Amino acid sequence: MTRRPERRAFVVGVRPEKREEYLALHRAVWPGVERKLTECNVRNYSIFIFGDTLFAYYEYVGEDHEADMRRIADDPVSQEWWTHTDPCQVRIAEERDPGALWQPVEEVWHLE
Repeated sequence: MTRRPERRAFVVGVRPEKREEYLALHRAVWPGVERKLTECNVRNYSIFIFGDTLFAYYEYVGEDHEADMRRIADDPVSQEWWTHTDPCQVRIAEERDPGALWQPVEEVWHLE
């Protein structure tokens, strides 16, 4: 039996003066960033923009989400990537994940 992926979603704001920079970065995401996400069981990752709000969605197919997220956080390429993307972002939602810019949102409905 195949385990169903965990669906994860998050929101953050994009600083208006950094919007184009953020979009340009994501038109050419670094291969090392994508590789680490894949190695850490992240699939079907998308980021959407609506005005100055970013919405991210991904599916997690591993066994230990927290451990895989730590592996990403410890990755030097991902850390360098974030030095470029983090200044473009601003927290806009209630802080459910302390210190994180991207805050998780609850799923209210899903159609399979």
